[in-house]
Amino acid sequence: MRTTMIEFAEIPEGAFTMGADAAPHPEDGEGPAREIWLNAFEISKTTITNAAFAAFVEATGHVTVAERNKASQVFKGQLADPDAHPIISQIAPWWRLVEGANWRHPNGSDAARPDDPVVHIARSDAIAYCGWSGTRLPTEAEWERAAGPQTGITPHIWQGTFPDAPTHPPRPRAATDGQANAFGCVHACGNVWEWTADRFTRLHSPRPDKNPSGPLNGANYVVKGGSFLCSPSYCARFRPSSRREETGDATTCHLGLRVVRDPPR
Repeated sequence: MRTTMIEFAEIPEGAFTMGADAAPHPEDGEGPAREIWLNAFEISKTTITNAAFAAFVEATGHVTVAERNKASQVFKGQLADPDAHPIISQIAPWWRLVEGANWRHPNGSDAARPDDPVVHIARSDAIAYCGWSGTRLPTEAEWERAAGPQTGITPHIWQGTFPDAPTHPPRPRAATDGQANAFGCVHACGNVWEWTADRFTRLHSPRPDKNPSGPLNGANYVVKGGSFLCSPSYCARFRPSSRREETGDATTCHLGLRVVRDPPR
């Protein structure tokens, strides 16, 4: 297994409360709060970095979805000339489709920093990395268990007024540049969104469950954790229970991955 560049946190078996009854984005389907039991597992303490992903690419020759598409989505505040790139959405006009943007060049021209989280990663890219490294994507329940409790942890989120008046450069921080939570996970909330294995649904049973893995069907998937673009005044999705749906082929400047593995028997 090619996990020499990954440091894992051990998450013991046990029960925890998943979801939330009150959430800032009801459309995300966080509730109801429910009791979940999980077997023990191990999760990467940080998101996968550019250096770790580069080792995978060098070994396999993998070409990401963003590279094949020759363009990806970038937040306008990361661009020297946002008007030089097409607006993707009138609803969220701060997104631009940038030619040449991919994991190697997060804003289309800059070189990726080795210790930053790898971004512009589609779900198929994440699964390919897992297959090579002998890991897997976490279920939503596993991810949420490892991310909390968040007490005393300041996530890397938007600083200033969103979207036009940041007080800090709007970009990810190094994957290790943050305070670890009680399990040893860094930037579990904030910095970049992270893929999970689960398909997205807004319908959850309030009954206790054991090792849930999401619905069998559904076009979209769950991403967790929020990102450096989350702000209390707009996208307040930077809590362990926060979630969002994403298409499997989506690639953006704030979408990466964290991996898990089952402990040795």
